[in-house]
Amino acid sequence: MASEMIVDLAKSFPGRLTVEAQFRIALEPPRVLILFGPSGAGKTTVLRCLAGLEWPERGFIRVGPQVWLDTVSGIRRSPQEREIGCMFQEYALFPTHSVEGNIAFGLGSLPAIERKRRVREVTALLQLTGMEDQRPGELSGGQQQRVALARAVARRPRLLILDEPLSALDLPTRVKLRGELRNLLGQLGIPSLVVTHDWEEALALGDQMAVMKAGRLLQMGAPQQVFSQPKDAEVAKVVGIETVIPGRILESANGLVTVEVAGAQLLAVGTEELGPEVFVCIRAEDVILETVGTAATSARNRLTGTVREVSSMGALLRVGIDCGFSLSAIVTRSAMEDLHLVSGAPVVAAVKTGAIHLVPRQSSRTSVTA
Repeated sequence: MASEMIVDLAKSFPGRLTVEAQFRIALEPPRVLILFGPSGAGKTTVLRCLAGLEWPERGFIRVGPQVWLDTVSGIRRSPQEREIGCMFQEYALFPTHSVEGNIAFGLGSLPAIERKRRVREVTALLQLTGMEDQRPGELSGGQQQRVALARAVARRPRLLILDEPLSALDLPTRVKLRGELRNLLGQLGIPSLVVTHDWEEALALGDQMAVMKAGRLLQMGAPQQVFSQPKDAEVAKVVGIETVIPGRILESANGLVTVEVAGAQLLAVGTEELGPEVFVCIRAEDVILETVGTAATSARNRLTGTVREVSSMGALLRVGIDCGFSLSAIVTRSAMEDLHLVSGAPVVAAVKTGAIHLVPRQSSRTSVTA
């Protein structure tokens, strides 16, 4: 199909690991694909193979109608021929160049008039107008990010690649810029691939997510689906969050928000700036189970539900609960016996406000399946 990207490659590192990845993703409408996993998983290797900076021993890459790599046929398009825009975690801005000079750096093959037009176009799009003569050292972290992104898109690439785009920033700035980066990617309308090991970035930025570990691609799907429904224990260990469910902020007061989730209302720490559409994220170890009619904890969120399943995790047990949405909890074997946790039994799940984590989402985002 002309409107999809197909990737099938294997790259070996002697004495270390072999990175293998096979996936395909639609390009219309443009989507953001997240490569997610811990350090050393092989994410950056896949990125570099896509960009033409690494040559896999075996591989096939097609973006739209254009084949970038086919080791069987001997096709190896150079990075320049692939028309990729790259933004790296350190931004790699030239400190002696102005904002305009940094953006125009990759446009040397264009006539001077066209270069200036492109620079004006992207500075306006990325809200950099008036900063053209400033140096990177005079800019904030967010402004530097926009300059790096402007330089990457000024060439009008077929694919935009971002390698840990927020990791160089301090935590408050990173949190602030997540939503801004997602909005910018939406405005640009360019298929994008983002490498990250941060689950909040994955949920906030991605339309689709590929989970990697030890050089292998383990699962691919919409971020919420992968986090909430890992296909096996290995994926569950990588993503680390058992419950991710869409919610809507109803009201905000005194640093707390009321969130509607599948007909239930939960109280969480946050402000209206997060919403209105959010992902509600709850770790299984933060869910406290009680028998119906008791209130053993001070948690302000109490959900009545039914035990759906109980599965062994060695010394501990994972309990799946249906409380209008699927919720997971982790208990000891003695707690299971005391609470009579068997399939079909009624139970109350208590969650403290501080244990509910909210991540902004785009309600108009279209999810795709692998």
